Amino acid sequence: MNFNKVFILGNLTRDPELRTTPAGQSVASFGVATNRIWNDKNGQRQTEVEFHNVVVWGKLAETASRYLSKGKLVFIEGRLKTRSWTDQGGVRHSRTEIIAQSFQLGPRGSDEGGSGRSNLSGREGTDIEAPADLDSINESDIPVISEDEISIDDLPF
Repeated sequence: MNFNKVFILGNLTRDPELRTTPAGQSVASFGVATNRIWNDKNGQRQTEVEFHNVVVWGKLAETASRYLSKGKLVFIEGRLKTRSWTDQGGVRHSRTEIIAQSFQLGPRGSDEGGSGRSNLSGREGTDIEAPADLDSINESDIPVISEDEISIDDLPF
């Protein structure tokens, strides 16, 4: 059995670009940057940034275009897909992308009010409709993890 699953938590590097295919399917693409922080063998703190290309299809693409913007924190769940093509000059290109199957918005900033938490996700092929206002999301639907269960030291980023 094979397994192709990706989870990333990072910040958008650009606003989602929403397009429509000739067949009428919505597709959005955007970039996400993730950071890796570790201490090297000399105890010096090191940081490495990785940039990811993300593609979202269908209603989820429309939702991403509406609620995501450059700089916002987002949690993406999806799969890796590498596509290849040859340009008009005969040069072969390839690009690895994350095909998002769901996403969750990061916490809202203090300037946006509310409880500091927000949640919005969807699955490919479902009829999930985005609420007109994030404040209309029922917070009882958001899973709550107590601070006793997770320590900030346990996070790999």
